[in-house]
Amino acid sequence: MPELSWFFGIIIRMYAEINMSHHTPHFHAYFQDQVAVYSIDPIEIISGTLSKRQQRLVEAWAELHQAELFTDWGRLQGGRKPIPIDPLK
Repeated sequence: MPELSWFFGIIIRMYAEINMSHHTPHFHAYFQDQVAVYSIDPIEIISGTLSKRQQRLVEAWAELHQAELFTDWGRLQGGRKPIPIDPLK
């Protein structure tokens, strides 16, 4: 699963779901032993959990980079590599 970004110990990943167009565009956030899947629009957890602090960081990052997340989703579904996204600073 391609890694898009890494910040404050949180890893953001996204993978291709070719021929699975019924899934909403989403990404995965990993922090220690916690995993959450976020939809891109609206930016919200659709499965899993993160602690409140990490949840707020991921949501802030995703709001700043929502257009880039959509671009990477399209690239992956088209069989191309995603473009890394700047971390939250």
